[in-house]
Amino acid sequence: MSYPIVRNRRLRSSQALRNLVRESSISVHDLIYPIFVTHGSGLKEEISSMPGVYHLSLDLLQEELKEVTGLGIQAIMLFGVPEHKDAHGTSAHDHNGIVQLATRKIKELYPELLVIADTCLCQFTDHGHCGVVHVNEKTQRAEILNDPSLELLVKTAVSQAEAGADIIAPSNMMDGFVYAIRQGLDEAGYDQTPIMSYSVKYASAYYGPFREAAHSAPKFGDRKTYQMDPANVREALREAESDVVEGADFLMVKPAMAYMDVIRLLRDQFDLPLVAYNVSGEYSLIKAAALQGWVDEKSIVMETMLGFKRAGADLIITYFAKDIAKWLREGSL
Repeated sequence: MSYPIVRNRRLRSSQALRNLVRESSISVHDLIYPIFVTHGSGLKEEISSMPGVYHLSLDLLQEELKEVTGLGIQAIMLFGVPEHKDAHGTSAHDHNGIVQLATRKIKELYPELLVIADTCLCQFTDHGHCGVVHVNEKTQRAEILNDPSLELLVKTAVSQAEAGADIIAPSNMMDGFVYAIRQGLDEAGYDQTPIMSYSVKYASAYYGPFREAAHSAPKFGDRKTYQMDPANVREALREAESDVVEGADFLMVKPAMAYMDVIRLLRDQFDLPLVAYNVSGEYSLIKAAALQGWVDEKSIVMETMLGFKRAGADLIITYFAKDIAKWLREGSL
């Protein structure tokens, strides 16, 4: 009888040994938690397609922040749902806009908590697009104008930095957006404010629940002229390389679960911190299956997070952040 010479199972024989040789791991310091803020008072409204995620009015923000910081989470991603929308998304760069008000409140309550401001126009425009809409007289087709959109995005980024945002995170996918925002921040005196670029953002069906949460669904057409085609991967390298050259401090891949090959590709090509955005649709799929009892939520969430880290992500934006922090603290993984 012959026996195997190589016995890989030797290093799996106990939990302690498996821990010792583990190649990828999750820390609470890897996590960024998205928060949706809105006007009003006493408002904590669960988003129907995202169980456990809420619209919060500013007066209830402290309770949420206390839980977040108590769990050791050090960074939040801030999204705002405004009272007023118009064609140019002017409330996005209003001094008293919802993101600006929330940022000032957060920095007053928890100055060490990192505030990452999503910098886009879609939830602030009445048409739901991420830029300026123009109807071409010849074709009668609506077009999203690139360079006029950049001007509004720069105003938004500067106003967010003025309010105290620690990191600006532009998610619009206009050409040259990192360069324009970097130049605008520098000229306004915010040369030390980093840019976390949504470098590779696909035109994905996984965004559905977020569009309910942010009230940001486009009123006509789609975003395929500026967000990336899910079929393309070489294009992702071109997008990321542009952002590196233009001065990005972080690169991001969004969504994450169906695009781990893209995460790996960027990890192999660039040395900037790499962010995976575990988006709303990914969250909702797991939540729905867990609520039906079809999957073990904790096990499948942690396996997914390890997949992001194994693919090369340094940081993970996820609506599961508070749950993950609790599970890590319990030490029951």
